[in-house]
Amino acid sequence: MRLPEPGTIQIAPSVLSADFARLADEIKVIESAGLVIVHLDVMDGHFVPNITLGPPVIKWIRKCTDLVLDCHLMISDPEKYVEAFVKAGADHVTFHIEATDRPEQMVETIHGLGCTAGICLNPETPVSAIETVAPLCDMILVMTVHPGFGGQSFIQEAAQKIEPIRRLVGPQVRIQVDGGIDPTTTPRVVGLGADTLVAGHAIFGQKDRLAAIKAIQDASA
Repeated sequence: MRLPEPGTIQIAPSVLSADFARLADEIKVIESAGLVIVHLDVMDGHFVPNITLGPPVIKWIRKCTDLVLDCHLMISDPEKYVEAFVKAGADHVTFHIEATDRPEQMVETIHGLGCTAGICLNPETPVSAIETVAPLCDMILVMTVHPGFGGQSFIQEAAQKIEPIRRLVGPQVRIQVDGGIDPTTTPRVVGLGADTLVAGHAIFGQKDRLAAIKAIQDASA
């Protein structure tokens, strides 16, 4: 699977907040809502203070869905591990500008492995840090919380970077936002130019997952 073409608003549920004892069922809910992207938060306990899933888990997720597996690598030395994630079934790989000195080479490597590529910047990182590599990417990820844990509060100042990024890359590159996305913050980021919304707690923290997804969809219209 490939990322949808830019120009449509897409919701990418983050399974970091899902019930891992029922992960296949949670993904079926995403499918039944008509969504096409599953966001996978990969953390190594070094680049961020949390440890989550790795290639073996992604391999099993791949077996239970044909949706786009959107891997967000919040890890140190991503160049050492990217091939393992692609072999496990990732369709898209995003890495952090703060984690590598060779971002252009990383994008080339990811594309060479047959995946779309993305660059991510933390709340404190300026847009200038990605000016060279951003146009080479298929998606830019703007963190509106500090990476590491779900359920954090939305940082409006970080979201303001969406506008200059959109001017930088134009309409042909997706801009994804991750952190504190819910029906209240959705109109703000869409208004700034985002078209791909990562939502975790706002979906999987609710009893009715489908209603939660629809609320975000309605807010993005």
